[in-house]
Amino acid sequence: MGLEEEIEDLREEIANTPYNKATEQHIGRLKAKLAEKKEKLENQSSAGGGHGYAVEKTGDATVALVGFPSVGKSSLVNALTNAESEVGEYEFTTLNVHPGMLQYRGANIQLLDVPGLIEGAAGGRGGGKEVLSVVRTADLVVFLLSVFEIQQYERLQRELYENKVRLDTSPPSLSVKKTAKGGISVTRGDDVDLDESTVKDVLREHGYVNAEVTVRGDVSIDELIDGIMDNRVYLPSMVAVNKADLIDRDYLDTVYEDLREVGVDPEEAVFISATEEKGLDAFKQTIWERLGLVRVYMDKPGRGVDYEEPLVIREGDTVDDALEKLGGTLDERFRFARVTGPSAKHDEQQVGRDHVLADEDVMRVVARK
Repeated sequence: MGLEEEIEDLREEIANTPYNKATEQHIGRLKAKLAEKKEKLENQSSAGGGHGYAVEKTGDATVALVGFPSVGKSSLVNALTNAESEVGEYEFTTLNVHPGMLQYRGANIQLLDVPGLIEGAAGGRGGGKEVLSVVRTADLVVFLLSVFEIQQYERLQRELYENKVRLDTSPPSLSVKKTAKGGISVTRGDDVDLDESTVKDVLREHGYVNAEVTVRGDVSIDELIDGIMDNRVYLPSMVAVNKADLIDRDYLDTVYEDLREVGVDPEEAVFISATEEKGLDAFKQTIWERLGLVRVYMDKPGRGVDYEEPLVIREGDTVDDALEKLGGTLDERFRFARVTGPSAKHDEQQVGRDHVLADEDVMRVVARK
């Protein structure tokens, strides 16, 4: 029996086994085996050739537009950026990844017009693996849906999940340390529902014999496996509904219901028309928020505050992170910084490297000569 048949058999057995405490350990072993065999099959396929799209990441952040063919990705990128992506009213117009640069609030945001995915992309159909390899390198995934085909969302999500992309969630709190002896020792937080025996069996299926394991949080079996495999990518996402100009207002309730059925809050989706260039301000605003970008205006000695080209960092970043992005010798010559703005208790507050900056702070770095 080949790997593909073994994988299909495991999937069928998992689907036919009801999940409860009595079957949890068994399902854990099955899912661990399935993950290992899928990884082995993927490695065999990769060894046989195939090349990803080479896209150099530039700017302050990178956004991948994901959608099935002819949903309007090229039109949207062209409307927002300086890209020149071929646009046509037929499938598979985009055959390569076309990057364009969106300039918004002083930030340079790279938009990737990714070739349209088709169902089965994670398995290699339509060059899907190469396309998905680009998506994995992005900082944000934008699902672009046609207003008439909202159900595509579930299929797109599934393709990304099969390619180890986890959306709008954080990695599980899991620590695995191999030891020389003693078997597998498991320490569980109070909120962990998985049985210790299930955790041990999943680890054994992944080749662990002796290890110290700590699990925290209410993790599922799938999340436990994700943590052990340690090759998943965790990205934020958003949903944009294109071709909104083509529907009557009476049809909007149907679209809202379709969104709810696939798990999307209609209030959080952005409705746009790429060809008519409508809704693009809200689209750009939502990208900014989902990326968590922060502008810091640098007070440059002798030149004053530069409001035209801010330093763009992420929410939660510190003065130390800002110094790293500024580059040069400031990091090693740093004495302290003076900050005025939302993060400061008062104007010109003297702060150190660990001070967390906020959007539209003004910062002056005081450095040794």
